[in-house]
Amino acid sequence: MTTASRAEVLRDRYRNRLPERLRELTGPVEGTVDLPLHIAWSGRTSYSLDRPKSRMTLYRTVLAEGLREDLETFLHHRLLAEQWPVLRRLVSPYIREVWEDAFPELPRTGPADATAA
Repeated sequence: MTTASRAEVLRDRYRNRLPERLRELTGPVEGTVDLPLHIAWSGRTSYSLDRPKSRMTLYRTVLAEGLREDLETFLHHRLLAEQWPVLRRLVSPYIREVWEDAFPELPRTGPADATAA
């Protein structure tokens, strides 16, 4: 009997939460979002979508801790795609890999990648 590696377990966990299409992410694009305790179980629970750092933290938290229904409820496909070049560096490599494999439309490089020496 073989056991799955930690990486395989994490990839499967995040893969099972994915929507079928990015367009299924129909969360708000402005205002304040209050996350339930099963997502934001420690610390901050309220985020302003009108403030870039707050929005980035919200997306990072939901990607890491949210269930499929949470992803669809709290994330918006356009905002995710716009933030992805930076956000992809803030999430775990397992989240990044699963999302980029599933959704090739997410940009894989950011502005800093183009100017790196």
